[in-house]
Amino acid sequence: MCGTCGCQNPSATGEHVHDHDHPAGHADHAHEHVDAGGRRFSHVHAPFVLAPAASRITLSLEARLLAKNDALAANNRAWFRGREILALNLVSSPGAGKTTLLCRTISDLQRARPIYVIEGDQETSRDADRIRAAGAPAVQLNTGTGCHLEADMVARGVGELRPITGGLVLIENVGNLVCPALFDLGEHAKVAILSVTEGDDKPLKYPHMFRAAELVLLNKIDLLPHVEFDVAAAIAHAKQVNPAITVLSVSARTGEGLASWYAWIDQQANRSYPPLQI
Repeated sequence: MCGTCGCQNPSATGEHVHDHDHPAGHADHAHEHVDAGGRRFSHVHAPFVLAPAASRITLSLEARLLAKNDALAANNRAWFRGREILALNLVSSPGAGKTTLLCRTISDLQRARPIYVIEGDQETSRDADRIRAAGAPAVQLNTGTGCHLEADMVARGVGELRPITGGLVLIENVGNLVCPALFDLGEHAKVAILSVTEGDDKPLKYPHMFRAAELVLLNKIDLLPHVEFDVAAAIAHAKQVNPAITVLSVSARTGEGLASWYAWIDQQANRSYPPLQI
């Protein structure tokens, strides 16, 4: 024990090593203290490192949570398949235009196929109200502090909507490009909406989402004359993280490019559930 400051671990050089709690990522550093007698002494703070046991527990809980969700998602997928229902999971940042796109899609396609919508938001039923006003049945799922939908939530939503055989179920996930990439809902495909009011480097910043998606809808192209957005770069970045991804440029407001979106839906439905040959 040091008689200067009470340190239990004085070094051979007179440097004093103290154990302190610091947040994760705290860098190794040294600094000086002055005691009551005006004497100076230094000590070193070592970086905080998460204990291996705690790390293993965290990873185990995450794995169990995802495994449980995947099992429920498989049940959803089987339920959809048994009724020849095409389910699409729409994901994006907040404000990319998912709900406006859905309203326009309902208006244009509801005569061709029955459409049902599951709306995910932390609070309010505003988006579900918009969907119903557009002419489609909708159920609102509020996640509270949650940042994504999960498979059991979708199962409850489908139970309320009761879509008929051959229907189209559109799931509007909570606005978030991180967590929804990890949680399978039992959908046929994820559709990522990227607005030109966002950065064209979004696919590089959020690669897991664009890797998980089969289609990117580059939305709000009617605003291109008013924003700095490189369409070619955005497409190249999406292809960089997912070479197999399809990118379509659309405007939910003007309708430009939506015919390609509707053709893609038909293609997915026919590929999954080919019409009977008579």
